[in-house]
Amino acid sequence: MTPRKTLALPAGKRPPAAARPAPAPAPARSAPPRLLRFCKPYGVLSQFTPEGRWRGLKDYIDLPGVYVAGRLDADSEGLLLLTNDGRLQARISDPRHKMEKTYWVQVEGLASDAQLESLRRGVLLNDGPTLPARVRRLEPPPALWPRDPPIRVRQSVPDCWLEIAIREGRNRQVRRMTAAVGLPTLRLVRAAIGPWSIEGLAPGQWQDAPLL
Repeated sequence: MTPRKTLALPAGKRPPAAARPAPAPAPARSAPPRLLRFCKPYGVLSQFTPEGRWRGLKDYIDLPGVYVAGRLDADSEGLLLLTNDGRLQARISDPRHKMEKTYWVQVEGLASDAQLESLRRGVLLNDGPTLPARVRRLEPPPALWPRDPPIRVRQSVPDCWLEIAIREGRNRQVRRMTAAVGLPTLRLVRAAIGPWSIEGLAPGQWQDAPLL
């Protein structure tokens, strides 16, 4: 069999474009991790789109690619965290990580020592007992913005403020805990999540926050 001849290209000649391998695409440049602190007003959902009578986050935050890390009910106020980093979002919002969340809670009635101790030990809810919580009276009450609309007030019934810190994430848990010991919640403000707080933020304001 006659061997096949290999034709050499003249010096300085390159193979035609069709014969050359395509250059590897440049790796996509991912956005740097980012975390936002947002002070959520009353009546705003923990999502960008409005729904029914509730407003959405798009009225306050116009940034692509950030997502809520840990929800907060529309009728609650205070700290909401948003991030573009999936691992950080899971670390903040997944109850398995047990990141402490601190709430300032205005309740109807004057909390007794026995009621506070019940909250500290854990109370029985319809979905099981709660974990022990950090609970204390807030005297004087926290200096907060006026709520819009104002809370309902009964002149014949006193109220007080509590600080409650939990490491769970059940639906409306703090409200159900105070109701279980005879202290209905009038107003609920999330003051902190882990090392982040609402300090320095007015309702509707957001700032970049340091990452973990």
